[in-house]
Amino acid sequence: MKTFLLTFVVGALLLATYPAAACTTTLTGKKASADGSVMVSHSDDGLGDGRLIYVPAMDHKKGSMRAVYYDGCSLGYKPEWGGSETQRLVAKDRGPGYDTAGYTHSVPIGYIPQVKHTYAYFDANYGIMNEHQLSIGECTDKAKVEPEPAPGKRLFYSSELSRVALERCTKAREAVKLMGKLIDKYGYYGTGETLLVADTEEGWVMEMCGYEKDGTGGVWVAQRVPDDSFFVAANQFRIRDIRDSRDMMHSKNVFSAAKEKGWWSPKNGPLDWTKTYGDGEYHHPYYSLRRVWRAQSLVAPSKKLSAWVKGPLTKKYPFAIKPDNKLSVENIFTIHRDNYEGTEFDLTKGLAAGPFNDPNRFEGQAESVSKKEGELSTVKGAFERPLNIYRCVYAYVNQSRKWLPDSIGGLTWYGPDRPATACLMPFYAGVNNLPAPLQQGDILKFDRNSMWTAFNYVANYAMLKYSFMIKDIHSVRDRFEAEAFGRQLGIEQTALSLIKNKKKAEAKEMLTKYCDDNAQKVLNKWWKLSEHLYIKYNDGYLNTSAGIAQSVFYPAWWLKQVGYEKGPLTYAKHPGEH
Repeated sequence: MKTFLLTFVVGALLLATYPAAACTTTLTGKKASADGSVMVSHSDDGLGDGRLIYVPAMDHKKGSMRAVYYDGCSLGYKPEWGGSETQRLVAKDRGPGYDTAGYTHSVPIGYIPQVKHTYAYFDANYGIMNEHQLSIGECTDKAKVEPEPAPGKRLFYSSELSRVALERCTKAREAVKLMGKLIDKYGYYGTGETLLVADTEEGWVMEMCGYEKDGTGGVWVAQRVPDDSFFVAANQFRIRDIRDSRDMMHSKNVFSAAKEKGWWSPKNGPLDWTKTYGDGEYHHPYYSLRRVWRAQSLVAPSKKLSAWVKGPLTKKYPFAIKPDNKLSVENIFTIHRDNYEGTEFDLTKGLAAGPFNDPNRFEGQAESVSKKEGELSTVKGAFERPLNIYRCVYAYVNQSRKWLPDSIGGLTWYGPDRPATACLMPFYAGVNNLPAPLQQGDILKFDRNSMWTAFNYVANYAMLKYSFMIKDIHSVRDRFEAEAFGRQLGIEQTALSLIKNKKKAEAKEMLTKYCDDNAQKVLNKWWKLSEHLYIKYNDGYLNTSAGIAQSVFYPAWWLKQVGYEKGPLTYAKHPGEH
């Protein structure tokens, strides 16, 4: 009994400290995009809270304070800060979406002075986009020091920083400066972080971390992405030499802290942010760099970038790269859907993909949780880490478009669960609310009214016979996405006409209804799709109106590798058998 309890407690502790530390994020400048928009994308790759929440605009009384809550994305779920492992925030002060009954209320780490008015925005594990087209993406990075939260000393992690920025700012440069000031004044805890911040004109990469376990501050740096370029980050800092420039900002202590810790000296040349404050890649070599290589190779194949480097601090992959062709929303999401198809690392090929080309590779404890003791296997090794990963909870592409009013120009193309099996749905920055199915869900509950549950269910079921089922999924997905992209111009022209005729409220209502109706159709169809997959591939057969129990056997190459030919074809023993 004691052994069981010890095992249970250790397992619970490991689960509780699991961080969502494996995202990919991109930024596309206005001169690199097909339509002139500035685009930010993000895949949130850590199984947890998959809800997309609408936080409404609010007015606040003079002298009121804003609560700053702990973020489980930083260092894992900690019961002392309330909420739960499945509900990132439970609080009345963030609107109805977070006022969730039946869960322990979140406990503030501290408070900062509130402003008179805060803007409406879309929120998930990190802030996404506000009503003024300010857009944010994120990925977690490995820093040398990752402090714990502490009231009065270390209040902020990137999640809450991104939310404050969306509540108070309209421009990217303004948002970077505000988040920097908050780190400087109130301290920083948790992992290293990359936040991409964009508006209708420009995009910035902001990176941050702590540098003392029990200190009161943090350090940060930000670099502007050229308008004609594409940027990608994948769980490793990407900013290198810090220099004085209008296109770069940093905390005042970035040099002094590095000297104090003995990590850098001026005699060694410019301060290399990634080398000085970072701690390489997460988990294993190429966990981060392979994704950077793949994303840059997809947008600029003419560069013929090598997939191989000499070490984690390579400068082989530039900070930003000019794409061969201008990029669309579809191009960006294709990057997130990638499993290295067609390369030497193709995860749909080989014995590990099984007979039906499944690209999903479940991770062992050592690679899915950094700096934790304990192993699930004595076998040493690693699988390639793809851009598309089975434990992704959502992904999106934001567009900020200066030629349209904010309520229409700001657009989030959102896909629940992993990108390869997700369906992009449009949500305009000017909507009055988000569809209810997007705002509810609990990973420990099966909920047919939850958008995330529907997509996660289909994605998991598809792993039974991936090469067959993925075609059915894509057939439905492609139809919905084509319709959404096809209707986009007409919807936006109608909304724009209403606004020009001083009917802004009617325009917002129209956009809200369109987004809601489309999402509800997708949800209904996805559950129908799950039933269709169950019937069509029941018991490993192909079952259609043309006939039931049509045989679908394993491919010859797989049968040979798994020893099928050694099966019981005679009564004689095989050589070496006893």
